[in-house]
Amino acid sequence: MRNSYFPGHKFRTRPETAKQNIFFALFTLVCIFVNFNALGGESAKASKVVSDFQSTLIGVMKVADQIGVVERYKLLQPAIEKSFHLALMTQISASSFWKQATEDEKIQLIKGFRRMSVATLATLFSGYNGEEFVVIDEKPGPYNTTIVYSNLVKLDKSKVSIAYVTKSFKGGWKIIDVILDVGISELKVRQSEYRHILKQSGVQGLISLLNSKADQLMSE
Repeated sequence: MRNSYFPGHKFRTRPETAKQNIFFALFTLVCIFVNFNALGGESAKASKVVSDFQSTLIGVMKVADQIGVVERYKLLQPAIEKSFHLALMTQISASSFWKQATEDEKIQLIKGFRRMSVATLATLFSGYNGEEFVVIDEKPGPYNTTIVYSNLVKLDKSKVSIAYVTKSFKGGWKIIDVILDVGISELKVRQSEYRHILKQSGVQGLISLLNSKADQLMSE
């Protein structure tokens, strides 16, 4: 397995660091979150959606050296679609350009975002060396979110702290962002990456970029 969700990033190991930065990262996303029909906390604990996803991820990692990236993609796709609110994450990543997109473009954006997201994890988690995920806590976040704190524990007992931002929707709890232990929001990173292409080439340009990145990852 490669070292992180974001290649080249050096992690700290204290989950408290994430807690100090999470609320700032979430604040920039609140206006979009409240437009979705969340129902509160009537379903299962938020940590279950995280632990279920991580269990699938570990299972794929354990057989990763026996199968190719395409097979890993097929194994991960159902779990990612079940665990993450990909439509909301796509909207957040596209920022203000989402409102300018046609309905067909929105559908294509979500499909491209899904392909790129699954392909990224299928590429990054390409082996297993005794790692395990451990959910350590969950706490209420702002605007009816729940933050699930988890550690990726490596064989040498070093840890990578990951905070999953979850929210309860009509279909159950979904992950809507992943924040690393130094406060790096996956969605903020993607917003930053996509801003230039959206300004330069519009929504169609981003759709092409997402699918191109997915194709490139799948060919590795």
